[in-house]
Amino acid sequence: SPRCKICSQTPAVKKSKHLFLDLTKLQPELSSWIEKASTEGNWSANSENITKSWLQEGLKPRCITRDLTWGTPVPLEGFTDKVFYVWFDAPIGYLSITANYTDQWEKWWKNPEHVSLYQFMAKDNVPFHTVVFPATLLGTKEPYTLLNSINATEYLNYEDGKFSKSRGVGVFGNDAKDTGIPSDIWRFYLLQTRPESQDTVFSWAEFAMRNNTELLNNLGNFVNRALVFLNNNFNKKMPSIILNDEDKKLIALVNRELKQYIQLMDLIKMRDGLKVVLNISKLGNQYIQANKPWVLVKGNDDERAKAGNVIGLACNLTSLLSVLIHPFMPGVSAEIRKQLQVSDEHCVIVDSFVPHLETGHIIGEPKPLFEKMDSNKMEEFRQIYSGQQSNRNKGKPTEEEIKALEGDIAKQGDVVRQLNANKAEKSTIDAAVAKLLDLEKKLSPATGTNPNEK
Repeated sequence: SPRCKICSQTPAVKKSKHLFLDLTKLQPELSSWIEKASTEGNWSANSENITKSWLQEGLKPRCITRDLTWGTPVPLEGFTDKVFYVWFDAPIGYLSITANYTDQWEKWWKNPEHVSLYQFMAKDNVPFHTVVFPATLLGTKEPYTLLNSINATEYLNYEDGKFSKSRGVGVFGNDAKDTGIPSDIWRFYLLQTRPESQDTVFSWAEFAMRNNTELLNNLGNFVNRALVFLNNNFNKKMPSIILNDEDKKLIALVNRELKQYIQLMDLIKMRDGLKVVLNISKLGNQYIQANKPWVLVKGNDDERAKAGNVIGLACNLTSLLSVLIHPFMPGVSAEIRKQLQVSDEHCVIVDSFVPHLETGHIIGEPKPLFEKMDSNKMEEFRQIYSGQQSNRNKGKPTEEEIKALEGDIAKQGDVVRQLNANKAEKSTIDAAVAKLLDLEKKLSPATGTNPNEK
């Protein structure tokens, strides 16, 4: 017989009076809206299928209250001892959160002619956003902004199984922070493995491989080699650019990719959009490699001018990449613009790539965007996040070790500052900074901070 997990007693069946949303009465109007919204908007296939299956079965009155102590109390006489069902209540939070932010919330939520509403979620929450909540809004007979486009994912699995918080299997938000891996790297990998049309798998080995090949060796390599070359050979100043046929060919190839990027992002195909960004940086790497500016810069005046042409175009392509990568890796995007010394005003997606950095523009200090991920460390993470929660503290410094590390970091920081103040040799300063970073890395598993993001 059934027993309560908390008190071990047999549950008793009781009657309880509840409020219902009469979806049956709302189905004709809701069905018309769904047909229009799913046709004119951009609904993922699973969103359409799940929604239409609810309609085909015939909508029934749905209970919107619960006999619980936790939740939003029902402000209606006779029901004040109850709370709203979470998925009736939660979407209303979209409006109430906006209203808490601004008294002009109706500009967004009661303005369907001028506002397009996009929503992203896992597929199990689809019916609450395409059936229950829209029906609630339609039932008010007021001009609320209704859903236009919805993109629902399939499931992301973990290594050889499924994520399970209770069993300690999988890496979750707090765990991701504890690894010390920068948040943008997480964003990159999770968006690359986003289960847009079928289930996908999170893998630590693949995480490291994609970071090392696609970020470090492709995107990071292109940006760094372009800016470092400009820094070392042109005193950080943008040379004049006179486009030749080969340059125009690169621009044409980039514009073809850019057009595809815009189309894909409009269709909410983010994985493919991210692939395009990497394709563009690959084109940039191939362009530099084919033209060998490191050879040209040592030649006569014409060859040196051509080297400037190559690297100037590469730096402009770097600026474009900072814009295209922004939806995926906003921190990396900002860092590229910082190294280029361009303002956020340039962070706008354009219809075509045109070099915009002016002759004589001075860039900032180039530095690598990414670090190599160690396969041994990834295996260590895989072991930590594959079992009981207690295993997750392994490898973390104790409180005494944390205090000692913090003391060592403070002392080493003073050493670095003193060396800078005394204008010591660069090699001496670099060695002191490297020691400081090493100490900070040892501390990062305990604090969840990443020394490379400072």
